Amino acid sequence: MMTGSTLRRLCAALLAFAALAMVNGAPAQDKGALDPKPLPPLANPSSPGTPARELFGRAHAAAALHPDPIGFYSRGCLAGGEPLPINGPHWQVMRLSRNRNWGHPNLIAFLKHFSSKAARESGWPGLLVGDLSQPRGGPMLSGHASHQIGLDADIWLTPMPNRELTREEREELMSTDVVREDRLDVRPEVWSAGHIALIRAAAMEPAVQRIFVNAAIKRALCRSAQGESWMHKVRPMWGHNYHFHIRLHCPNGSNCRDQDPTPAGDGCDASLAWWFKDEVLRPRTPGGKSWPPMTMAGLPSACREVLRAQ
Repeated sequence: MMTGSTLRRLCAALLAFAALAMVNGAPAQDKGALDPKPLPPLANPSSPGTPARELFGRAHAAAALHPDPIGFYSRGCLAGGEPLPINGPHWQVMRLSRNRNWGHPNLIAFLKHFSSKAARESGWPGLLVGDLSQPRGGPMLSGHASHQIGLDADIWLTPMPNRELTREEREELMSTDVVREDRLDVRPEVWSAGHIALIRAAAMEPAVQRIFVNAAIKRALCRSAQGESWMHKVRPMWGHNYHFHIRLHCPNGSNCRDQDPTPAGDGCDASLAWWFKDEVLRPRTPGGKSWPPMTMAGLPSACREVLRAQ
């Protein structure tokens, strides 16, 4: 049982995370570029004050090292990453200009397997896959606080069409917002049994550690699946009204630190009601405060080798 003081600390940490995300993250639905321009060289990349995101954001290929997710999901990097092919029997990758379709081999294998299962369970032709990680993981120039070690994936809440999307569509097509404008519930005209089946199929995979969804989606799932064992993996989080976020467990023997286990129970209790308080639905950055970007000193030392590797 969570004590009152523990709950208060958790709530404060979550609100701080929300403020940080609002300051440092661009919306995951931002359109891509048909003709992306290369980033200019850094004046002093070896400076201790250089933001790590500027270094990892300029890596175009994986580090030729033994595959290893290094550190934590929001503070780490990726050795030996693999790209998810942009087309598969039951998936298509979106926002190709971002070059964020890289992951640990476990994640790539999982998505190939899961996409077939998801299509079968949901009745969709397949999945539209959003951001995974950068070629060498690490902090991103925009969009995410996590996705740093190659074990996170965003799946759009829009079915894959029965045709191959054009490059322009992949950069500019928007996913379906399934959450009402007031953020209190899902939109009944777009929320479907296919969405429920898709999230259930993901949560029932043993490799999945957590799934992040908008609190309104969690509320809708509680109406349909309260008490089902897989529901404890589905956790509310700000945003996530266009996509849901899959997080895998750390591989055995890796230099990755797993997230704490999910709390017991289905999450359809008073802890869900907290997400619908006004200060939680509409968090404000306290006093306009911002946080300095993470530098290499804030990452595991092995991430320096990942950056240096050919």
